Amino acid sequence: MDIPVTQIISACMSLGLMVTMNQRLDAETLTIVADEFGFQVQFVTENVDDIILDTEDNPEDLVERAPIVTVMGHVDHGKTSLLDYIRKATVITGESGGITQHIGSYSVKLPSGQKIAFLDTPGHEAFTAMRARGAQLTDIVIIVVAADDAIMPQTKEAISHAQAAGVPIVFAINKIDRPTANPEKIKEGLAQMNLLVEDWGGKIQSQDISAKTGQGVTELLEKVLLEAELLDLKANPKKNATGTVVEAQLDKGRGYVTTVLVQSGTLKVGDYILAGKQSGKVKAMYDEKGENVIAAGPSTPVSILGMDGAPQAGDKFYMFDDEREAKQIATKRTQLIREQSLRTQKHITLDEIGRRIALGDFKELNIIVKGDVDGSVEALTDSFQKLSTPEIQVNIIHKGVGAITESDVLLASASEAIIIGFNVRPSVNARTLADKEEIDIRNYSIIYNAINDLRDAMEGMLSPEIVEEIVGNVEIREVFKISKVGNIAGCMVTKGKIMRNSKIRIIRDGVVLHSGELSTLKRFKDDAREVTKGFDCGIQIKNYNDIEVGDVIEAYQEVAVKKKLKK
Repeated sequence: MDIPVTQIISACMSLGLMVTMNQRLDAETLTIVADEFGFQVQFVTENVDDIILDTEDNPEDLVERAPIVTVMGHVDHGKTSLLDYIRKATVITGESGGITQHIGSYSVKLPSGQKIAFLDTPGHEAFTAMRARGAQLTDIVIIVVAADDAIMPQTKEAISHAQAAGVPIVFAINKIDRPTANPEKIKEGLAQMNLLVEDWGGKIQSQDISAKTGQGVTELLEKVLLEAELLDLKANPKKNATGTVVEAQLDKGRGYVTTVLVQSGTLKVGDYILAGKQSGKVKAMYDEKGENVIAAGPSTPVSILGMDGAPQAGDKFYMFDDEREAKQIATKRTQLIREQSLRTQKHITLDEIGRRIALGDFKELNIIVKGDVDGSVEALTDSFQKLSTPEIQVNIIHKGVGAITESDVLLASASEAIIIGFNVRPSVNARTLADKEEIDIRNYSIIYNAINDLRDAMEGMLSPEIVEEIVGNVEIREVFKISKVGNIAGCMVTKGKIMRNSKIRIIRDGVVLHSGELSTLKRFKDDAREVTKGFDCGIQIKNYNDIEVGDVIEAYQEVAVKKKLKK
């Protein structure tokens, strides 16, 4: 803009931002600052959608494509059994070697000649990770619920994921061959969640099935095809192929093996493709049975060889006529991704909300609530929803009982949400993923603090005075009962360090049991001031003896944080 740095800094200060001349600014601030000096900002996108001129399809070139169906549900409710039955009963080609499990996606041909592409997601991490990267891959979701069980937390989670993606749901009520099966109880449970199935006068399709005997499976597939018919799924097989990466891995003998689902066009051996920041030439293609394929049309899952690296699940892939062009864009993307990783946070935090409100571009606040007991979760949910104002809508996109899991973090990443944990903690993997994805996880043990923080954030006033900083995690390996003294925990420090004056929490299965202080911290017979990662120690907790082997002691300290300048 050819404007002195001092003027730029003073413009930022007038916005309430203290910046240095070498600092990188986020997109919103850049736009406002440029506007101050009468300039307009144009952002370079790292998506090649802008670079690739996608030609309009001629209506006569469009042909019907097979629906892409994801099967989700709770552990041990019969997802795999259902898929196994469908495969055995409907795959017309021989069962030579069956399906190689890692492909994650396969095509099924029904006796009527119609095809369905199944997306075999282990849990729904892949499903959400893809949505988080903006790839809408699934057309229909089948949610499997066991008729002899109840609607479990993972089922609710699967429903949340499907609703957030905005795809039609078909319920498969499984295990009806069991004597204890009660499909009506499941339908009642769904009705309580505002999900009315057709039998109960609603619009959502459901089918009672038995994956073991095959009862009702044909009807279920008919209902899936009916949903697909309503969606009127079409694609053009004549143009350059585009689609989505389902997964990628490094094979010792074959190099990078990338599983892709072609969504439009036809992919052939010898084509040049680009996925994410990786490019390559298709040297070979295999179907789910490991047989060679020369060309793959829309809704066809294939494994391809020839990429120069492993793209991420959910990356869109594009086909190019020229290898040089694919490599150029791959290099450009690598630079842009590196540049973006140096930028400010990608996801919203509670502290960021106030600033967003001040800039006037904030309309919705998405929240995921996890708690130790159902009552607390309900109370928090109701309180948060009451905070909605005409300007800002509070959406509870998922609520549940139990520790904060990786799935919660992925859902938060996909829907720009904040996770609020009430007396629960994230698992180690979830915390690592949250740090990587920069998701804000707030832990509370007093309900009013959670409500007040959220209210303050919505008023654009949040400036935490005291912030908890987790110093270390300690695992209890042995418990020694000593008369007149109490229980002593023999521990190993697994992360960070624990200090004699640390405040501590005892966590069992992700739920906080007790908050308090240490009365002793020892290494062998000597009192210790602090014990670091990898060392063992003896700990006694002040006025508390209910400890067990496997419990985790979380050591934290309260840090005072200065108030931030507001506009």
